[in-house]
Amino acid sequence: MSTDVWGWVYDTHGQLVAAGQHRLATALVEIAGHAVDGRNEQLDALYPEAVASARALGLPWVEVFLRHWRLQNLLNKRHQGEQAMTEAVSLLEFAHREETAGCPQSVCAVQDFTICHANIDGPGYVPERLAVLEETLERVEPSRACFDCLSREYADTLEDDGRPGEALAHLDRAKTRIQAAGESVSLSFGHARCSALYRLGRLEEALAALAAAEQAYTKAGHQLDEDDRRKGGVIRARLLAALGRYDEALEQLPEGAEADEFPDVRHRWTEAVALLVAAGRYPNDARLGVRLAHWVSYLDAAGSHRPCLDLALTAGRLAVARGAREVALALLATAERKLALLRRTEAVAGQVAELAAAARALPVPRLPVPAAELLAHLGARPPEQADPEAELELLAAGWHELAAAEGEAAESAAAEGEAAESAPVEGAAGPAAGAGPAPGATDLLLALAGLFASLGHEQAAAALLWGRLEQDPGHQGLVGMLCSVLVEARDGEQLARLAERVAPADPAGAHWIRARWALAESRWAEAVEQVEALLVLDPDRINPRRLAAAAATELGDYPTAQRLYQELLEHAPAPEQAGPEEQYRTVQVPDLWHLITVASANRDWAVVRSTGARLGIEFDRPDGPVDEEWQYITVRARRSDGGQSDVPALRTGPATARILPVLGEDVPLNHRDLVVFSPALLEPAPAEGAPEAEKQRWRPAFELLTLLDPAGYTTYFLDGAWPGPQRWDQLRDTLGGHGYGIWAYSGQQYRILDPTGPEEGEGLPGIYAALGVPPTASAAQADALVAELTAGWTHPLAWLELAKAAGAQTARHEEVIERYGL
Repeated sequence: MSTDVWGWVYDTHGQLVAAGQHRLATALVEIAGHAVDGRNEQLDALYPEAVASARALGLPWVEVFLRHWRLQNLLNKRHQGEQAMTEAVSLLEFAHREETAGCPQSVCAVQDFTICHANIDGPGYVPERLAVLEETLERVEPSRACFDCLSREYADTLEDDGRPGEALAHLDRAKTRIQAAGESVSLSFGHARCSALYRLGRLEEALAALAAAEQAYTKAGHQLDEDDRRKGGVIRARLLAALGRYDEALEQLPEGAEADEFPDVRHRWTEAVALLVAAGRYPNDARLGVRLAHWVSYLDAAGSHRPCLDLALTAGRLAVARGAREVALALLATAERKLALLRRTEAVAGQVAELAAAARALPVPRLPVPAAELLAHLGARPPEQADPEAELELLAAGWHELAAAEGEAAESAAAEGEAAESAPVEGAAGPAAGAGPAPGATDLLLALAGLFASLGHEQAAAALLWGRLEQDPGHQGLVGMLCSVLVEARDGEQLARLAERVAPADPAGAHWIRARWALAESRWAEAVEQVEALLVLDPDRINPRRLAAAAATELGDYPTAQRLYQELLEHAPAPEQAGPEEQYRTVQVPDLWHLITVASANRDWAVVRSTGARLGIEFDRPDGPVDEEWQYITVRARRSDGGQSDVPALRTGPATARILPVLGEDVPLNHRDLVVFSPALLEPAPAEGAPEAEKQRWRPAFELLTLLDPAGYTTYFLDGAWPGPQRWDQLRDTLGGHGYGIWAYSGQQYRILDPTGPEEGEGLPGIYAALGVPPTASAAQADALVAELTAGWTHPLAWLELAKAAGAQTARHEEVIERYGL
């Protein structure tokens, strides 16, 4: 098979464009970039429609391509394991059917399959990975990009088997074959060689190899992007830290927040930081512990068992080093749970045992007050003295003391009960009183579980709460906190179990648990359905209405959202009538703003006005649609590729705005469209002491909710030489007077060829602008009007697409495009 995948993409893109399938054509050329650069939101927005279109059009090769690159993102950028296995198996089968076997991307499904197994348990699946990779490599020519990818995957497998020397030798042989075929290796190939050299302890060679790989990449005409910089930085940081060059390592190490955003750099980042901590060059504090705990939880939920275990071991050793006994034990529990899921444990079982011994050897703190008084004691501490991990140790010690006391009381009660049973009936004392939960014990446990969860250890918190639920089933706070912890842990299985447990005694509570999980999973319709069922049983509930209204808003079901917000206002007590424990049930300012927003989407202007009055908003008119001129704002809209665009707009009411620019197909809005936006500010206003220029530039930014009234403008583009401010202003004003819109996109840096000047001259200043044709005008009328208004210009403009739509002659525009290099 010698088909070049990128040549196929180029040809297929052209065919899709010619067939009018522009969105699928765009997805075809953009999905790989989104996948490898970690632009997850854009990929998630683009993928479902694209793969559905490929299936509807009967394009199995395109489907293979799209599904492969999405899997590359899920596996490499998001580090999914079992979570992605179903799709990896499905794609492997689909890619080897008769209708897809010839697709140039089909062989890559093998790589996806092996990466998924590597994420689950790399060393455990070494024989299977090597076998399938060897068979596939025999069928792939070294000139294909797939040979580079599969060779890297083969080397990774050898590393997982503890054979970095063989991995390096394999990479060098593959590089020779690739170059002999007239191709060059990828930058990722260079990263793979660095990994093998690092595992061999040849650190200086690894640094040199990384520099050489980047130099070769840029020399070939490529530029290092943010993803390349991030990967290279974390690889260098780990190597430099291992070499003891700590200042240089710190310079190269990405910020922790950057590693939070990109899971693919976390393992190297953690290794580098562990080396820096050991050298006293990086703070080993609770903040680091929380970050690593969240990463462990992420891998746990993703089903990446081996990477989760490895990270839990590193985080656990760091916790031991700072004396955080309970955190280390929580990480140990995760490590032991993951160890049981691996096929091959000889390399890590000893490490788990060492962590267990070290964690359990740490001292348990002495309580400063009796356990029953511990919560009050900790609550009286000044906030600046708070140390969450130290508090966790005290709470754990207090809980163990109270639990032991409960156990002794239970044993005593049981013994008395046995004695009573054997005593004569007359004068029998019966079971001992007070054998139930000790007063305050559950409250202390709730504080302990809450602190565990806030430190990133949701599973440890859940285990405590489940255990206490058996002993104190009547406590109101246990179910609520357990639900919150499990939602945060993304543990749908345990949430279903909790709902089933609660349902017989509290069916409304079971609906609430299911609704919260549905909302967390973006299953908006189910969230509304569960809350509606809850309200039948408990019609006075407030927070469930907020949740369901938010879900209905996400669905675009604005009538239901408005009804729920209005019901919320009817059922909620006024703030001045509510006690301290009821404040959460009162009407909040955000509730009123959300009601205004959905009422605007429903064109219920009377409710917009009445609710606005409660917020102190004054309107120019007492009734009718709200269509005023308030201020210039920014509306943040989602582009068709999943990215974001900040669009200037004129605010016309509390939650409505009219779009100002003329826009292209990549944004689903256009000139003079009336939109509804969400009420929350996306960015804060400049601080009081900010420079005046910054304050002047700032515009409130809001998220687009929905298009209310499309103005119906059609966009065409004008291109050519800048005519000067006077002529341009005249063109803009005249077009505006005829109901057209025009919006210049080019800046002072835009230059075009000057056909009358020297060949190597600076050229002419250019103008590239979007023309918005109103629905009352035809393309032919627009073409004639622009031609009339620009007839006397020294340098003509071109508007080829408008001329085509108008059925006019296009030769003049094509000639202008060629002469001026447009």
